[in-house]
Amino acid sequence: MAAASKSVVSDPNSTDTWPKWQVALAIGAPLAVVIGGLWVYRRSKRKDAKSSPKKQDGRDNTASPPKTGKDKSSTPSPTKPASIPDEDQTPLEKAQAEKNKGNKYFKGTRYDQAITCYTQAIRMCPPGNKTDLATFYHNRAAAYEKLRNNKMVIEDCTTALELNNRYVKALTRRASACEQLEDLSQALEDVTALCILEGFQNPTSLQTADRVLKNLGQTKAKEAFRNRKPAMPSKHFIRTYFAAFVNDPILNAAKTTTPPKPVEDGQVANGEASDVSPYQQALWKITAEEYDDIISLCTQELDLPDSQSQPEAKLLRATLYLLCNQYDLALADLKVVLSEEDIPKRLRVNAMIKRGSIYIQMEKQTEGLDDFASAVRIDPENADIYHHRGHHNIQLERIDDALRDLENAISKDPTFAASHVQKSFAEHKRTAMQMMGSNLPLPQAVLQSYKANVDMFPTNGDARALYAQALGDAGKFEEAEMQFSEAVRLDPDNATALVHRGLLKLQADKDIKEATNTINSALELDPRCEYAYEVLGTLEVQQGHMDYAMGHFQKAIEYSRTESEMSHLFSLLEAAKAQLNVAKNFGIQLPGLGGPPMV
Repeated sequence: MAAASKSVVSDPNSTDTWPKWQVALAIGAPLAVVIGGLWVYRRSKRKDAKSSPKKQDGRDNTASPPKTGKDKSSTPSPTKPASIPDEDQTPLEKAQAEKNKGNKYFKGTRYDQAITCYTQAIRMCPPGNKTDLATFYHNRAAAYEKLRNNKMVIEDCTTALELNNRYVKALTRRASACEQLEDLSQALEDVTALCILEGFQNPTSLQTADRVLKNLGQTKAKEAFRNRKPAMPSKHFIRTYFAAFVNDPILNAAKTTTPPKPVEDGQVANGEASDVSPYQQALWKITAEEYDDIISLCTQELDLPDSQSQPEAKLLRATLYLLCNQYDLALADLKVVLSEEDIPKRLRVNAMIKRGSIYIQMEKQTEGLDDFASAVRIDPENADIYHHRGHHNIQLERIDDALRDLENAISKDPTFAASHVQKSFAEHKRTAMQMMGSNLPLPQAVLQSYKANVDMFPTNGDARALYAQALGDAGKFEEAEMQFSEAVRLDPDNATALVHRGLLKLQADKDIKEATNTINSALELDPRCEYAYEVLGTLEVQQGHMDYAMGHFQKAIEYSRTESEMSHLFSLLEAAKAQLNVAKNFGIQLPGLGGPPMV
């Protein structure tokens, strides 16, 4: 239900084997991995600074627009006359002279003439003068940039970087051109290299990394989400989703029906009993948490010419399609349900809630919120509407709107446990946003809100798990472990709670091995737990194991449930990939790179 909470970062210069600042990065996993992982490099590089010779970083005095003055290499020697006849100039001096002419044309905005001069400089320059050649190619790229010829900008910057792979200005210019041509992977790799070469001191490069990473993640996720394979989520996930409805007419009907024979009896379970409808059997499957056959049973019901449960069967099938991420099929069924004129009010509103939720997940926020508004007009006393709209408002970072909705849901049904828990989470999120960047402790009011939920709903595992996370954020590790232990006892198949428990061990003891073991046990419980893979990948990044991290992120992407989740995970994957490529290109040995993964 909730993401891992962020922890306060302590001294980044700590020399502990697993310092607190790395633990915080692992737990918070903020701006993907690009910054956190690169800090690993930066920290290790500091240690070797005294013993390693400085390498040329590619900086020169020919920034764009290029300087019009001559470089030092072309300054006449004191023993030579101030003006050297052309026939007495060396090839390099002739090339420098052409470059200087090009710089004057550039300054005068005569970019075509500047390109001609830079091209002449490239032709005249001896191949062995790689630094000068790199400068000439970069200057020509700057002129092409003014003419908005991004293809040639990339081509010339690439050549410049082949001559000098640490040429900061060429990296900057190629990153910009690649971003404009939507080659975001190359843009990310270039800006990652810039962050390293600039020592993470250039805010512009850091902001570019953030922007490119976000756009790349969204682009990758859009295509992958469209082509994903449908998959049934875990029983715990479905149980939690169903618990978020108190007025669902189908779920409530399932609670009041009892199969006349055991579900494992093949005759009833397979729909062969002549006096039992497929829809009725589907309701029994809900009670037994046997979800795999529900879609086919609903289809059988819809194929019956004399069915009395067509709208209900179609809504139930749409619900399972939704849970399997088959949004198009779900929307088609929901459209048919909502086109019916004579259906119960609660059935119509339930269909609107689910369609609105799908629209919001598909980033069609206007259509989604319109469905919720229509549902309120039809059934203003229905707590389900406010709860689910509140949940989506949290996702949309509209925390004040979310709190109003969740308070409304609680006022309609004070026993609605899910709304109480979500409201506490929303309050915690708002507080965290207000306190961002400060070292203030978590306010007691946040802890009291979670504790009140535990007191009110002592058998609710989600309430205890979120309370445990908040206690961990407050540094109350022993109490947090007690609450996690009870949460796992109440919800033994809650893999996400185990992941958070593993992160608590990391916070409390800085014991990465024990934390990893706990997270791996979550995967034994639910091999499709994408959050476990995400956290394992992030921990591998902190150890410099980019290859292993990428494998975990790819698994997390495969099992992610929404496009926004997938976008975040692609950002993690692409950031790790960029760091690995840059490390290889620069000959950097990231700590742990090529070593064994965590076990």
